[in-house]
Amino acid sequence: MKFDPAREKSPTPHSPFKGLTVPRPIGWLSSVSSEGVENLAPYSQWQNLTFDPPMVMFAANQYPDGRRKDTVINAEETGWFVWNMATWALRDAVNISAMALPPEVSEFDHAGVPRRAADLSAAPMVAESPFHFECKYLSTHRLKGNSTVGTIDVVYATVERIHMDENSLTPDGRVDIAKVRPIARMGYFDYTVVDSTFEMRVPGADSDAQAGLGGEPMGFSAEG
Repeated sequence: MKFDPAREKSPTPHSPFKGLTVPRPIGWLSSVSSEGVENLAPYSQWQNLTFDPPMVMFAANQYPDGRRKDTVINAEETGWFVWNMATWALRDAVNISAMALPPEVSEFDHAGVPRRAADLSAAPMVAESPFHFECKYLSTHRLKGNSTVGTIDVVYATVERIHMDENSLTPDGRVDIAKVRPIARMGYFDYTVVDSTFEMRVPGADSDAQAGLGGEPMGFSAEG
């Protein structure tokens, strides 16, 4: 079974594209508008780009009526947004914050999410999230889709400050993923939770890479 997704309908009842691009990290992004309205929304098209300096990106599809997402507009107008780690304990708030609300309504208030102030901008942070990136806006790359909702804004930013809950670290200073239990997006209406990990070390990796310094030792080829 095969098909060309840009030209054909899926031979299965549901397209496998998002169901195969998994698990996808959740960019639970908070921002504030130039008028001072706070925004909070999850994006499953979110990823880190490089580590020197740390850079991230997220892609936001337009609404069916052609409106751009509030997070994109806020980042462009104010120059900042915050990534908050989405965890199992916060899953209900993450889900509620995904609702399409009018720009003048704060998802923090609608979802009952406590906030605390960021250091470098007016963007709020999710107080109960264990990790945060304060992200400084770099640029937006717009890609036209085959439909209005298929058109996306790809937003790039640098990570200027990282906040860590010390209770969410292991004794040797690593992020305790199994304790924090971050959630990730799957296909359809499905999510997953990371509550166990295993280690593999690339043969021949230098000592810094083995220790997790500099580039992460997780590539499966020299280019990975």
